Amino acid sequence: MALETRTANKPQVSIIIPTYNESQNILNVLKSIGDIIPKNIFTEAIVVDDNSPDGTGKIVEDYLKNVKKIAGYTVNVIHRTAKNGLSSAILSGIQRATGDTIVVMDSDLSHPPQIIPKMIETLRHYQCDMVVASRYITGGKINGWNKKRKLLSKIATMIAKKGLGVKTNDPMSGFFAFRKGILKGLNFDAIGYKILLEILVKKRGLDIKEIPYTFQNRTLGSSKLDFSIIVDYVKSVWKLYRSGKPEENNEKRKSVKFFSKAGRFYTIGATGFAINYIISLMFSGGLTEIWYLHANILGIITSMTSNFILNKWWTFGDRDFSFNKTISQFSKFIMFSSFGALIQLGVVFSLVDNYDWMYTTALGVGVLTGAFSNFILNKKWTFKDKLW
Repeated sequence: MALETRTANKPQVSIIIPTYNESQNILNVLKSIGDIIPKNIFTEAIVVDDNSPDGTGKIVEDYLKNVKKIAGYTVNVIHRTAKNGLSSAILSGIQRATGDTIVVMDSDLSHPPQIIPKMIETLRHYQCDMVVASRYITGGKINGWNKKRKLLSKIATMIAKKGLGVKTNDPMSGFFAFRKGILKGLNFDAIGYKILLEILVKKRGLDIKEIPYTFQNRTLGSSKLDFSIIVDYVKSVWKLYRSGKPEENNEKRKSVKFFSKAGRFYTIGATGFAINYIISLMFSGGLTEIWYLHANILGIITSMTSNFILNKWWTFGDRDFSFNKTISQFSKFIMFSSFGALIQLGVVFSLVDNYDWMYTTALGVGVLTGAFSNFILNKKWTFKDKLW
């Protein structure tokens, strides 16, 4: 969605606060902003409510009717009819904003309003384009998260920095201020919940300052992080990666492509593992009673065939199944995969006959042993794909 611009002399600062089921927190946020904003800076807070079932939007409306006017500070509410996502809500708020400086923050008190004056002052003092409140620079920290939540955040941050070439230490921050003019001409996908990342990727070369703050986990209400949020993040990163300019961060893109294909190869390998395992067991003690190594060979042949077809079509995107080419590729695939197969057979035989391992356990170890060589050799020689 493209941003429209509105011109107005005042307010100077517009604070965008998206909400969904934040009835327990929103009034504290609005009151805190009114207390800490310098009186000489005309400020508006724009609450964007996605039709919260707990009545967050109505609570704000009632607050506006009853509260005394605060000099230099106004509050507006945008009532949306459905829950359309955090990024989309923020963009709706920006479209309504009349300030030249935009501040984006959460409504659950995890982003302390006391930091806002410092963000505004930093933006003006350094004449920079954006100020990001960061958890991951000296002086910044996180309170109240368990190890799993911290790990997820670190992984998401690493993906953004390594995969998309973002330099900012905390590209997943939801607390930042910027000059509205930097958004001119940008088209937003509004997927997921981190619009900052989309700005950083699509608007290269911004002058950005980071200031530390302490993220405080919410004490009231429930977290919005769930599996759908993670899926949206993955979709957003992939779309941003695909939309990037080819010449930017070329080495990083090479690494992403390499690991993407490796991931597909090993996903198919896991399927082949299951096929290999099942076929081997079936013929060694199910349908027939042949020697376990002969059963293992049948399992290898079956899994090699399925792996070839899936890797040709999905991993390496080769949809040309003409007879001569396919036979040539299949022959090479079998030849190179046989190296791993020989290792597998040797491992299985050694573990069973020499070390008295259970066949089922030895089989699992053997199948996994040749995986890496299979990927590298077939990537380079079978499907003529660049090694890196």
